[in-house]
Amino acid sequence: MRILLLSLLTAGISGLLSTAFAAGGDMRFRGTLLEPPPCSINSGNNIIVDFGLKVGVKKVDGVNYMQNINYDLVCEPNTHGWALKLKLTGNPVSFDNAAVRTNINGLGIKILRDGQPFVIGSEITITPTSKPQLKAVPVQQVGITLTEGAFEAMATLQADYQ
Repeated sequence: MRILLLSLLTAGISGLLSTAFAAGGDMRFRGTLLEPPPCSINSGNNIIVDFGLKVGVKKVDGVNYMQNINYDLVCEPNTHGWALKLKLTGNPVSFDNAAVRTNINGLGIKILRDGQPFVIGSEITITPTSKPQLKAVPVQQVGITLTEGAFEAMATLQADYQ
């Protein structure tokens, strides 16, 4: 019992002494906040890709009906070396990570950038003067028979300096 009490007293005294003799050092933080220059895609207007009225339910193969995605990209001058990123978001289909879901079961719209799949949720580094060529093409889930009807899908294309 005495040993335990003595140990507690010793620990308490050494804790007080170390606090009393601790050296203090003030810290100071400073910096400058910068806002990246703004970018605009299509002046903020929607990009419409119209596949027309004659997409054959038995001809959807990821090649037929391919359309260019025409968009403008305008960014203010980048004076601080920010990296410009282009990001594609949307509701992906389960059978192709570069295709967004449509309202038709088993049908997706695949997005290609410079001929390669543009994976939904991914971002790429670009320059405003050499934006990638984007294309859209209907794709079909294997084993699903497409049904006739009007289809639509939504995705968001975003450009930001980081």
